[in-house]
Amino acid sequence: MDREIVITYETLYEILRREKIRPEIQQLDKTFLKDVLKYLSEKQSILDSQSKKVSVFSSSEAQKTQKQVENVKRMIQEIYERRENKIIQHAIFSSRMCDNIQVQEMLEEERQLYEEITAVLNKYRDGVLASILSLKNPEIPKPEEPKELKTEDKPNNRLIRFLQPTPQFIGEDYKVYGPYQAEDVAALPLKTASILINNNKAEDIKLI
Repeated sequence: MDREIVITYETLYEILRREKIRPEIQQLDKTFLKDVLKYLSEKQSILDSQSKKVSVFSSSEAQKTQKQVENVKRMIQEIYERRENKIIQHAIFSSRMCDNIQVQEMLEEERQLYEEITAVLNKYRDGVLASILSLKNPEIPKPEEPKELKTEDKPNNRLIRFLQPTPQFIGEDYKVYGPYQAEDVAALPLKTASILINNNKAEDIKLI
């Protein structure tokens, strides 16, 4: 079970101080982002509660809390941006050295950022620099565009008619569908269509 770290104004200040004075990315607990969100949410709840009260005392307290919330947000942003800059530098070094450097101090979200930046740098380094050095024209691989399939080419889709307006949603294939109006007809993935039919939002026309 993940250990919850108590985040305070002082701990955030100390984390930021370390990120400022040390060149390497600093070790954080893996629940840091979740703990920071909890702390900030609690501060915001206190501020909302104080703002609803009508008195000179509550107004003064609300102003102090508002200032603290603003300062906390600034510290969080600066911590993020300083770590972000270090991650980018790691990615550049990794791409240039052709070595996927593993930095244990990165949070999971930061590691994903690092890997994606490194992949982009590698793609352009190979497509531009490596091509030029090999006396070839620069060529950057383009992502493949999904092919549009005709309705009759989709054996796993079901043709349905919407019975009521339905807002935009994401289907089981992670594609965005809609919005739809009543009487609209659409071919949707089987599971998605079944959910809509079972919830009386659409009716089946035929299985394609």
